[in-house]
Amino acid sequence: MIDSIDLSLVNWSRGQFALTAYYHWLFVPLTLGLSFILVFMETLYVRTGDEMWKRITKFWMTLFGINFAIGVATGIIMEFEFGTNWSSYSWFVGDIFGAPLAIEGIMAFFMETTFLAVMFFGWNKISKKWHLASTWLVAIGANLSALWILVANAWMQHPIGMQFNPDTARNEMQNFWDVLFSPVAVNKWLHTTTSGFVLASVFVVGVSSWFLVKKREILLAKRSILVAATFGILSSIFVIWSGDGSTRQIVHVQPMKFAAIEGLYHGQEGAGLVAIGVMSQSEEDPENENIKDFAFRIEIPNFLSYMAYGHFEAFVPGVIDLIEGNEEQGILSSAEKMERGKYAREVLRDLKEAKAANDVVVYEAQKAKFMDPGFQDNYFKYFGYGFINDPQQLIPNVPLSFYSFHLMVGLGFFFLFLFILMLIFVMRDTIERRRGWLRLAIWSIALAYLASMSGWTVAEMGRQPWVVQDLMPTFAAVSQIDAGMVQVTFWLFAAIFTTLAIAEVRIMTRQIKLGPKDGRK
Repeated sequence: MIDSIDLSLVNWSRGQFALTAYYHWLFVPLTLGLSFILVFMETLYVRTGDEMWKRITKFWMTLFGINFAIGVATGIIMEFEFGTNWSSYSWFVGDIFGAPLAIEGIMAFFMETTFLAVMFFGWNKISKKWHLASTWLVAIGANLSALWILVANAWMQHPIGMQFNPDTARNEMQNFWDVLFSPVAVNKWLHTTTSGFVLASVFVVGVSSWFLVKKREILLAKRSILVAATFGILSSIFVIWSGDGSTRQIVHVQPMKFAAIEGLYHGQEGAGLVAIGVMSQSEEDPENENIKDFAFRIEIPNFLSYMAYGHFEAFVPGVIDLIEGNEEQGILSSAEKMERGKYAREVLRDLKEAKAANDVVVYEAQKAKFMDPGFQDNYFKYFGYGFINDPQQLIPNVPLSFYSFHLMVGLGFFFLFLFILMLIFVMRDTIERRRGWLRLAIWSIALAYLASMSGWTVAEMGRQPWVVQDLMPTFAAVSQIDAGMVQVTFWLFAAIFTTLAIAEVRIMTRQIKLGPKDGRK
């Protein structure tokens, strides 16, 4: 643990990891969703024997392969950054965080990549059913990879199933199943993967719409829209359901994030849900750029209380309650949490000093105190607050969290509406005449990526300043290296990732323009 912080190092390390994560997430959701769309298309081919379904499957499979290859490269770099830029974090939680990542590499990723080769090169070399099985295993493997990565991320948001070892200053896993089946982990996996399904469905519908606008590959486009729109409707409904579950969990395990995404500063009973809002500088605290009022809002009365706690008159804490405390509601002030966190750090420091001095009596007394359940519940629980010097550090970027969350939610409902309309148009065979809707579907591809990025912005920016909720702030997690080295690699990665992204877009658009290889209409 460190007490002197180089903010330049922290900011550049955060920037580099955000850069890597955002670029990586450009590729992952399409892989998650498109893999299952391939499964459905190839299943129709195997069941019907219609060669057109095989042709459709192979076309989308080519786009899947291009996206998959570039996504792997960014993912590997991101995992290396935990060791190079975030070694203090890796030491503190590596015993827990490393386990799901190791399982992801050993089990899911190897399964995915092994059968990927069969899927691409096994046409006409193995039976139809075995080839379909390999496509299923690729889809399952891709989404299992997401499971293990999201389990690790969910543990950072809600640490559970571990015990802190004061001798090594490391958190050690006590119950693997608690980590794997944490409600936060389950909901995060369901919500994130199905959001990838929605993005892939929008992508297929959008590209197919382009073919219809150009009056090319009409049958391929209509059948692709039929599959993708159906899959998209089901996925959208599931995204809404799992998103609601995730939000209900956030109010309990990350109340500050919940207050930020709802723009709620003062807690209240019967809190209204802001459906649409525009923030302006607060008259109450004009010097604080992070404290905002609403210049305009459309609010659903009492609905935020119901969404959070299941009844309309429940009290929902706001940012101010969580900072200043609310004795009536049993909410500790941030100052009290900071004192308790500092005391936990002092006990740990005394324990380590006694151990270094071979003072067995003091060491055993301090260790007994540290491991006492009462100490764990009342003091170690706030260990990370001991690093905080100013309560304002505990407030995430409220405007960014609020706008990102509401943009994500609004676009999610828009995609559901789009899928329903496109499915109706296809089934009524009027889609070729819906030129305006076809063009909207094409532009919706960009909106799908915007919604996906907004979701991750909410997840990661909304929990700041924590890298591990309540236990480790981000600025305490960095490696003790020169900030200039991180700055150099930031610009190097920015150049590489941007080149890769441009290359993928060019390759994908060229492949789309070429269409299926045999050139049939």
